[in-house]
Amino acid sequence: MTTRTFLVHGLLAGLLAGVAAFVVAYTVGEPQVDRAIALESAGATADHHHEDDVTTSGAASHSHSHDDAAISRTTQSTLGLATGTLAIGIVLGGLTGLLSAVGLGRLGSLRPAASTALVALLGAVSFSVVPFLKYPATPPAVGSGETIDSRTALWFGFVAVSVLGVLAAVAVARRAAHRWSGVPGIVAGAAAYVVVVAVAALFFPEVDELGGFPASVLWDFRISSLLTLLAMWAVIGAVLTVLVDRTWRRQEAAAAQRAFAATL
Repeated sequence: MTTRTFLVHGLLAGLLAGVAAFVVAYTVGEPQVDRAIALESAGATADHHHEDDVTTSGAASHSHSHDDAAISRTTQSTLGLATGTLAIGIVLGGLTGLLSAVGLGRLGSLRPAASTALVALLGAVSFSVVPFLKYPATPPAVGSGETIDSRTALWFGFVAVSVLGVLAAVAVARRAAHRWSGVPGIVAGAAAYVVVVAVAALFFPEVDELGGFPASVLWDFRISSLLTLLAMWAVIGAVLTVLVDRTWRRQEAAAAQRAFAATL
């Protein structure tokens, strides 16, 4: 199996994952965004009540301004959301395919399908789940616009540490497997990753700009964001694993037929 095969399979898996993520985000995520925008608009209207001479509800007034914006809220929640999830899905799927090709034969005696599934799992944990636990998603109206650059830099920094940590964990697990086969090697690798991200979590600063934002809305928003991430990675892992396994079995069958024909 060539690297190109893994890449093509990964891109296809990523495309389907982007569709799945869009469905989840639009179904369970967008209602939470609308609730957050309504709260933001209500607060903004209250602050500028005397300037805007507002006589109707702040949420309705701000909602109207969203509709009149260059990019309407409807476009953001449909075309914009779909474009974003498809782009991210394709990129993550392609990268997972390439890393699966690199990992083939380097993750013990795992067959291509199992090796690919493991790569996808490690990618989900290191790139999305663990960074989400440190810096979870925040809805509109949360956080200062003046700190968005620093908050984004912190998130990317922690993602980098997490990904490097999982690469180091794989290296530790491989070395440990030469001395202790089976479970001890896996435990050693997992422990190495936990140590790396735990130390990083202590050194990276906390971000607390929630103010008086309602806890229930924040919880629902973060749960929907996490579900979207999990849906994307689940589809990438499942589809890529199935495609790789099918291709590998076909190539094995073809090789067996050629070997049999050579004996005739």
